[in-house]
Amino acid sequence: MSSLLSFSATTGRLDAVLAALSGASRSQVAGWIAGGHVQVEGQPVTKASLKLRGGERLDVTPPPLPDARVEAEDLPLDVIYEDDHLIAVNKPPGMVTHPAPGVLSGTLVNALLGRMPLPEQPDFDGDSGYRPGIVHRLDKDTSGVIVVAKTVEAHARLAASFKDRETSKTYLAIAAGQWRADGPVRVDAPIGRHPVQRQKMTVGGAHPREAQTLLTPLAAHPDGHGRTLALVRAQPRTGRTHQIRVHLAHLGSPILGDPVYGRPSETMPRHALHAHFLTIPHPLTGSMLHLHAPAPDDLLSAWIALGGSMPAAMEEEPRSE
Repeated sequence: MSSLLSFSATTGRLDAVLAALSGASRSQVAGWIAGGHVQVEGQPVTKASLKLRGGERLDVTPPPLPDARVEAEDLPLDVIYEDDHLIAVNKPPGMVTHPAPGVLSGTLVNALLGRMPLPEQPDFDGDSGYRPGIVHRLDKDTSGVIVVAKTVEAHARLAASFKDRETSKTYLAIAAGQWRADGPVRVDAPIGRHPVQRQKMTVGGAHPREAQTLLTPLAAHPDGHGRTLALVRAQPRTGRTHQIRVHLAHLGSPILGDPVYGRPSETMPRHALHAHFLTIPHPLTGSMLHLHAPAPDDLLSAWIALGGSMPAAMEEEPRSE
């Protein structure tokens, strides 16, 4: 059964305002409006470009959820934090965040549905992926902290926090290449779709969007083959697809084991990237939640096997940039 969602409008186009407030995509919101599921001040509206002054009451009654064919599964989860509004998990490498065409089992969403109900994704059409509660994603082979909403209201507020850059994300990576930095390096390089290899992103590319990442080498040493290996702390200011992987490759130091932007590694069977820390405002109280997933064994073992030393302060949460 669909639930009523209500918001107080800000100024702008109806579709843009409702997308920002609800955390849904513009295409999802357009479907709601076209289908007659949106009211402004109690009156049905089907014009997505309607200009809002701000302060209007927006009511949305999403259509019923079709059969998503996604089943709850009893899969182990490493829970970092949980309350009535959200759950934070240390996602293992190899686990897809949410189901999509061709991947309907073994995902984080399947595992979460085995523990609890998740807020409906009423626009699910079987093509774009089933994402109940998901407000941000990690690549399949990226491990670490991911947070999932347990209610519609929490989803909207968490999505707004990520959109408004009220969150702080810190990753740990092993970079292999031409890294020579002695201190932090701020990369400000827009990212767009690769013009030829459409599954890849690249600096520049088609329809590039701003992308900034602060990269701090924690330890580095030569690998004996003309390359420098670096244990890197990466703090993305924006949230573009594959951002850290693209920015490190742009510097000539792709992530170890990254077959897309670098090359496979016998030492590291997946790309050496881990979501280490995440700080977010709690969707109910607004107080900051500091979430931490310790560096995983496979990444640490690879670093040590390659001759690296462990920085003493590696597991200390860095200051926000």
